[in-house]
Amino acid sequence: MQRNMRKTVKLMLLFLTIISLAVLAACTNSDSSTKEEGTKGEGEDTKGEATKTEDGKVSIEFWHAMSGTGQTSLDEIVANFNESQDKYEVKAEFQGTYEESLTKLRSVGGTKDAPAITQVFEIGTKYMIDSGYIEPIQKFIDKNDFNADELEQNILNYYKVDGELYSMPFNSSTPVMIYNKEAFKEAGLDPEKAPETFSEVIDAAAKLKKGEMYGFSMLTYGWFFEQLLATQGGDYVNENNGRTGDATEATFNNDEGRRVFETLNTMNKAETFGNFGTNWDDIRAAFASKKVAMYLDSSAGVAGAIETAPFEVGVAYIPYADEVKRNGVVIGGASLWMSKGIAEEEQDAAWEFMQYLTTPEVQAKWHLDTGYFAINPKAYDEENVKEKWAEFPQYKVTVDQLQDTVPGYATQGALISVFPESRQQIVTALEDMYQGKDPAEALDQAAEETNRAIEVANKTKQ
Repeated sequence: MQRNMRKTVKLMLLFLTIISLAVLAACTNSDSSTKEEGTKGEGEDTKGEATKTEDGKVSIEFWHAMSGTGQTSLDEIVANFNESQDKYEVKAEFQGTYEESLTKLRSVGGTKDAPAITQVFEIGTKYMIDSGYIEPIQKFIDKNDFNADELEQNILNYYKVDGELYSMPFNSSTPVMIYNKEAFKEAGLDPEKAPETFSEVIDAAAKLKKGEMYGFSMLTYGWFFEQLLATQGGDYVNENNGRTGDATEATFNNDEGRRVFETLNTMNKAETFGNFGTNWDDIRAAFASKKVAMYLDSSAGVAGAIETAPFEVGVAYIPYADEVKRNGVVIGGASLWMSKGIAEEEQDAAWEFMQYLTTPEVQAKWHLDTGYFAINPKAYDEENVKEKWAEFPQYKVTVDQLQDTVPGYATQGALISVFPESRQQIVTALEDMYQGKDPAEALDQAAEETNRAIEVANKTKQ
């Protein structure tokens, strides 16, 4: 019965993929014709007049998906920008989750009613590039001689295609290994040296298993699989991870992908692996309550782990396979996209705000408030950041891992328009494996389902 339910879920996901991509194609074609009719001036795609406040400032909308601490910090940054000059006013508007925000954008994308800036999660990059809704940020970098070389290159690389930067990175994070130093000491392990390779993780997990405490855990989430694949140098899809052409098939069921699944399967069978499901709060609570000694989390979760755990917390790089050299990590999080089809003055306002966001002072505040990386490394030289790092050296580990990353197609990240669907297939494969399915068979099935989704997407695009 459970297998039939899963089969039904998979069919529903495929059906939703077909519908959403069909809608995308219709919207893109419609938007394109509108833009051709409404263009003004040579090379101009903007139209209409800018919205202005009563005192004459150009007013723009900024759609975002930040909640909690992130929203509080963002609202403060926007208010500071508005007070810093008298030409522009930014209105930050929460639009729900990334998925909900993107759905809303589809109804107005490419028109004068679109928000000047939209925050989109990293796996929406390919979709946004193909949508026809956006103006590449590279246009404004070139036009204004903006020095993008000052920004964190291993973050920029994700959002670059053929050397062109399409969006401005904003809330960027990577995965890290978080561990219980107290548990390490009790198990006879060095609390200052976390395991680095897959085999070392397996061995350490066995030593750390004690009573109700598991040795290792990983959220059942495709992002972590992608990272463990990339740090081995493995591509997620063909065409160099979709970076040199439209991907036509998944490659994540390669040797690198199988090593990840086999490592998790080994610990699961040995009962040293704790399966805490798909909810971030659950796995974090398990760590704080000593139900697991080490686990993978986002770099943005480090502060919370330190604050809530009743023991000393260690932070380390994510592990890699014994057979390879460490390559590093892929950027997660989201970036900011400039709308196409809005007034030129509104684009100018959006660009001015984006530049403001990249300043060291603003990035230092964002980093300390949220735990996300500073996209401008000069922020780490700010005194408030230095003081925080001195108190919590764990923060620096996350930045070191990012800056030690070896540039390449694997660590640049994959570009496919059906990434959300593919991630769900990885989740299903992990769940199946934990319940006894052969690791290679589970991974191959995920690749097959991803291939079907890619085929539909490519046919719709054509």
